[in-house]
Amino acid sequence: MHTALICVALPAMAVSAEHGQMTGHGLDGFYRGGRRLLARCVVRVGGAEPVPVQGRMLAADRARFVGTVRTAADAGPDPAVTVERLRSAEGVERIVLRSAAVRPLRMGVEVSLGTDLAELGAVAAGPAGPEVPAAVHAGGLRWSAPGVQAVVTADPPPDDALASAGLLCWELELPPGGSRSIELRVLPEQAAGGRPPEAAHPRGRAGTAPWGEAQAEGDDPQAGPLLAAALGDLRALLVRAPGRPGDFHLAAGVPWRCGLAPAEALWAARMTLPIGVRLAAGTLRTLARTQIAGTGPDGGHIPGSLRHAGAHLPPGSTGVEATLLFPVVLAEARRWGLPERETEALLPAAERCLGWLRSAAGDGEYLADPAPGGPHRCEVQAHAHRAALLGADLLEAYGRPGADGWRAWAAALRRRFRQEFWIEDLSGGRPAAALTPEGHRIPHLGCAAAHLLDTGLLGAGTYAPGLLDKVQTEQLARLLGGPALDSGWGLRSLGAKEPGHNPFGHRSGAVRVHETAVAVAGLAVAGYEKEAGGLLRGVLDAAESFGHRLPEMYAGEQRTTGSAPLPHPAACRPAAVAAAGVVQLLTGLAGVRPDVPAGSVAVRPLHTAPLGALRFTGLRVAEQPFAVRISRLGLGMVEEAADGLQLGV
Repeated sequence: MHTALICVALPAMAVSAEHGQMTGHGLDGFYRGGRRLLARCVVRVGGAEPVPVQGRMLAADRARFVGTVRTAADAGPDPAVTVERLRSAEGVERIVLRSAAVRPLRMGVEVSLGTDLAELGAVAAGPAGPEVPAAVHAGGLRWSAPGVQAVVTADPPPDDALASAGLLCWELELPPGGSRSIELRVLPEQAAGGRPPEAAHPRGRAGTAPWGEAQAEGDDPQAGPLLAAALGDLRALLVRAPGRPGDFHLAAGVPWRCGLAPAEALWAARMTLPIGVRLAAGTLRTLARTQIAGTGPDGGHIPGSLRHAGAHLPPGSTGVEATLLFPVVLAEARRWGLPERETEALLPAAERCLGWLRSAAGDGEYLADPAPGGPHRCEVQAHAHRAALLGADLLEAYGRPGADGWRAWAAALRRRFRQEFWIEDLSGGRPAAALTPEGHRIPHLGCAAAHLLDTGLLGAGTYAPGLLDKVQTEQLARLLGGPALDSGWGLRSLGAKEPGHNPFGHRSGAVRVHETAVAVAGLAVAGYEKEAGGLLRGVLDAAESFGHRLPEMYAGEQRTTGSAPLPHPAACRPAAVAAAGVVQLLTGLAGVRPDVPAGSVAVRPLHTAPLGALRFTGLRVAEQPFAVRISRLGLGMVEEAADGLQLGV
């Protein structure tokens, strides 16, 4: 799939190879709501398929394909007719024929159509099913299966429509230097007739995203296009909660994971706080409705699936991660400007998450994942520690009881973690990946350790204390910036020297953009700017190889002179955490530290200025535009901010 061009505007998408023909093989087709409405759309002009010249993305939801056609009127090797196909994820394809001939041409155009009306999961799992018979319908074709119908209409109507062959045919007159066009529309229909509401009112390309138009410009020419591509991908992955059009969240990724993944939706919302709090608010409200009610052991837990954790650990629970992230995202969104009334409305759900944490941790400090009886993973302890501290911040701000108790619990966890999770060795030591229930350390080193540096934003532009002490933090920074973990393209999910390392293993060696973004942010806050800048530079260089549309992961092969990152064959692209990770990587250079409840915002950019001079506009603090400039010397200057905010550097 890494070579496919995928147009996305969920719940719709269109997939084809770079030549633009939808052949009906693989995942080719137009999809809506997880159903393949059209699998085959092959254009022939003059009885032959156009020779592909170029296929490229114009935006996250649109692609352009160009081919040429030979005719008897061609003088020499130069083709006189070009065929352009402009495709939208929403199911619109415009076919334009242009003639450079000196005399009129009469061209036959055939569009071969077909579909199996299959579910996306069935298409991904194996060969395409048998095609559904077509019927002629109002100048186009229709396909019907139990519970679903798909229609293709054409403008202008075809001169002939052959249902048995799935063909629409035209005879077009092309004047010298002129052009003719055909527009196809692929739409679902309800069984009783008529379009479903979401198809009758498709989402527009503008004004739908719950953030502004953030932009970046500066010395590095990659920064601007990379941020623009990331925001386009995030917009394409936006999904409205059923029955609540004001609540947005991000689907995990295309084409495999178009549904809600609670942990990844929260990570993406957290990493995009610099461009606005509306996505975080919608995501939190959506997940609060999924929270398990009651006072039992699962009360307050946000359900999530199990996730493969590599060769050394059993699968972990994304529900544990989401439950611990919920109060963190709410606390930080408040600092960025989530209105007090909205924060207070979500506070009971955050309290229930903390209640679940207290129940799951029991009499000790460590949290098992999956509970009970699972290993004590280092990153889960980091999530729990951060949830306790930022949860206490929320409780204290609203006069709720328990803040001091959570701070004391977090302090006890820090003391115990620093002693029991740290493995001493001649190189300076490392954190254990996990402790077994019997207390044995699992020693392998991977990107999960980066979460130990992710502390969380508190008031007055300060960050919560980390799980590691100063010496341990310095050693971890060295490890994250060293060749075992830093591939040159980003952070490996498992060190290159660890048993079971696989450059393509999504938890055992591949580079995951999300964890690399977490590592860069944590290193920068801890003051290790050289290591942060090296990882950041690697991801930006990788993004250039991927046309600025980063996949969720790619192979952790070591970077060499003249090499390029290897795509992972199963990676989602676009992916929510990859696109949101780009936002965090770039905006993190400015070091914006807001405290809207206290009426202040500080700017503490990286002194090393790894991308040189840089300017951000369209960021959001206190729900108002925020612009900041970073000089080549690493100095920051706020250019635009909400009235009443006290500025600091």
